[in-house]
Amino acid sequence: MTPEELSDLAHLRRARDFIDREFAQPLDVPAIAASALMSPAHFSRKFRAAYGETPYSYLMTRRIERAKALLRQGMSVTDACFAVGCTSLGSFSSRFTEIVGETPSQYRGHDHRGTEVVPACVSKVMSRPRRHRIRA
Repeated sequence: MTPEELSDLAHLRRARDFIDREFAQPLDVPAIAASALMSPAHFSRKFRAAYGETPYSYLMTRRIERAKALLRQGMSVTDACFAVGCTSLGSFSSRFTEIVGETPSQYRGHDHRGTEVVPACVSKVMSRPRRHRIRA
């Protein structure tokens, strides 16, 4: 790996950490790219090459991951939507359904008491959102 590639990876990790830390803030690709000291287009290409998904997709996955935790705790769908930084309940519900495979209300309605005894590190891996395709 060249020194330039190593530098790019360090900047991309910084941007990914920024997303992980600030997911509930109003973020867009230019703001995230600025944290990586890259132009938005260059950043998007490099991020996708390094992590296999676009920066926005990664951001939404983090938001849905956090929303799942809030819904397991009994928070309303609307409150969870806004708590994770989404501004449209419809878009949030659509993206949640796309990633999780069921609506936020369906997910919230499940009995999540069994996950209370699982260590947080294991729960985080087990509950990490995986994209599901909706069949029409």
